[in-house]
Amino acid sequence: MPNTRGPADNQLLEYVAKNKKPETESATTTTGQPIVYKDASLTVGPKGPILFQDYVLYDELAHFSRERIPERVVHAKGAGAFGYFEVTHDITKYTAAKVFSQIGKKTPIAVRFSQVAGEMGYPDTVRDLRGFAIKFYTEDGIWDLVGNNTPIFFIRDTVLFPSFIHILKRNPTTHIRPDYDMFWDFISLRPETTHQTVMFFTDRGIPDGYRYMHGYGSNTFAFVNAEGKFYYCKFHYLTDQGLLIFSQFF
Repeated sequence: MPNTRGPADNQLLEYVAKNKKPETESATTTTGQPIVYKDASLTVGPKGPILFQDYVLYDELAHFSRERIPERVVHAKGAGAFGYFEVTHDITKYTAAKVFSQIGKKTPIAVRFSQVAGEMGYPDTVRDLRGFAIKFYTEDGIWDLVGNNTPIFFIRDTVLFPSFIHILKRNPTTHIRPDYDMFWDFISLRPETTHQTVMFFTDRGIPDGYRYMHGYGSNTFAFVNAEGKFYYCKFHYLTDQGLLIFSQFF
């Protein structure tokens, strides 16, 4: 029978082979203390109750209850890409940040594209906003810049954000998603959401992949130049591939 193990199946075996430890080295607790018996709890005698003083047991249970990372509330499903940012125009009169210091300068970046409202099993074709989360690895440190594929947002006041996200999630009583009454109650009662809602229900809500959509920084930022002057700005990412939508292929 042919070997069906893929490279991912052998990762742990290869790691152990490259990082072989002495056979005398034992497992340790979180604090680095060696564990003599990892396969039995400390009890009062052979058949007595388990002792509260068994630190190894509680350390093990603490790991177990925390080893699964909860799903992100929003932007749960995403995809990553690596590349670089290149300066093409001189903007040093607006900012003293070294990432923009000279034309032609390249800075490594990592980008996480995502869908906003859905869960991990969410289909890629569902109408939804798409998110951008970019890390610039600059000389001044890591600079994070986030945004969506629409130039505006559903709300202006931060205090409304939890309520807005709740309308995108499952109804806590029925566990049904989406709850259209909940969604449209919020949308119709918040006039500042109208612009974003109209844009959401255009073709922008169903882009044909992350390469075929524009991106916009959600927030307004303040640049500071070498003289200490402030300039407000917003970031736009415009695709060179052009805009495409899923419905063009149906």
